Amino acid sequence: MATSSLKRKAIDLAAAEAKKPKANASITSFFGPPKPVASTSSTNPATAPSAPPVAKFEKDKWLEKLTVEQKDLLKLEIETLHESWLAHLKDEVLSKEFLDLKRFLKREGESGKKVFPPFEDVYSWSRHTPLHTVKCVVVGQDPYHNYNQAHGLAFSTRPPTPAPPSLKNIYIALKKDYPGFQPPPKNGGLLTPWADRGVLLLNTCLTVRAHEANSHANRGWERFTQKVIDTVAKVRTRGVVFLAWGTPAGKRVAKIDKKRHCVLQSVHPSPLSASRGFFDCGHFKKTNEWLRERYGPEAEINWDLNVAPEEAGV
Repeated sequence: MATSSLKRKAIDLAAAEAKKPKANASITSFFGPPKPVASTSSTNPATAPSAPPVAKFEKDKWLEKLTVEQKDLLKLEIETLHESWLAHLKDEVLSKEFLDLKRFLKREGESGKKVFPPFEDVYSWSRHTPLHTVKCVVVGQDPYHNYNQAHGLAFSTRPPTPAPPSLKNIYIALKKDYPGFQPPPKNGGLLTPWADRGVLLLNTCLTVRAHEANSHANRGWERFTQKVIDTVAKVRTRGVVFLAWGTPAGKRVAKIDKKRHCVLQSVHPSPLSASRGFFDCGHFKKTNEWLRERYGPEAEINWDLNVAPEEAGV
């Protein structure tokens, strides 16, 4: 992708993606749009590519079969998990393991524990990047555990919180691939423009207790997010890119079909490991080269983050 393309506004990319694709050429030609969801969804229709219908998910009928306790425990999933994902995860959220996880989170809240991200943001990844729009999956680990940081997208922070060290290193690697890239103003860390363009920013664990890293690890999120990753690999039959940084992320993509999908692995961008190969991994350029080769230039990801606040979902 030329330097100039990095500076295109999100609206320009959306216009290119909205053009009718050639047969078997579009990255979205094999996906269908989800049913319309409530206005709580933050998906930007202008950047969501069109696609043929998927199997119908009758949410109301599904809800009718739930017990009172299940409806109570799954209130967040029912109200905030985008239906394109819920259609594939509806059985998983009813599993004993997931319901036990939700009971644990309920106890955390009842005991006065502060949990990040805010509960309404736990599934923001699903609303910014519905299943039918996924082009690339970035596998994160634990959410940020300080105030005004985590908002449901791996590595991303809300303004005015500056980019944390790992994200700053991601910017360095990106600038090596595309010298025209400029980090957001004031060292910002908001990555919603990427999510709105098809980059699924998924943490392995979706919640954390304030100021206690990994405090919600091994409670059930790992199984759930593995199901999310496996769903992408299964449903996106013509292939997407998986970016796995660090050993834990590498384990999450170990079973991905590498003939169908592109799996790129490197050390984690943390200051503790980035110098051992992350800066020169070239993953951002390799992602676009693979997407372009498979689907054409319109499928490339615009990595520019300097967009208007309303475009960034702020």
